Amino acid sequence: MTDHRRPRRRGQGELEAQVLSALREADGPATAGWVQERLGGDLAYTTVITILTRLLAKNAVTRERAGRSFLWTPVSDQAGLAAHRMRRLLDGERDREAVLASFVTSLEPDDERLLRELLEKAEDDGEG
Repeated sequence: MTDHRRPRRRGQGELEAQVLSALREADGPATAGWVQERLGGDLAYTTVITILTRLLAKNAVTRERAGRSFLWTPVSDQAGLAAHRMRRLLDGERDREAVLASFVTSLEPDDERLLRELLEKAEDDGEG
């Protein structure tokens, strides 16, 4: 019996992470075609362009004209992209205090300690 199932469909966030990872591996700005090859070629070129355009709208990549195409460069790493997504989610909520309070109370003790240290450091850096 032959298995005719389609390949597993990747989510938008997963594709964005893979594209960013590929761009970070490049020696410099890269074309969409290079990214497509780097990801194994199973993604359509148009899909790669769509993901790069979404990343551009999120300020996660920059692009510069190179002839008739573009060269793409990552702006942020995985942590920066995750922080950007968290900020967008928070910006979409009306009761920011309730969301932040719920987030903080759900943290593991080590994460809460780390967050406190980071906030203190940010405050100290802001006073300088």
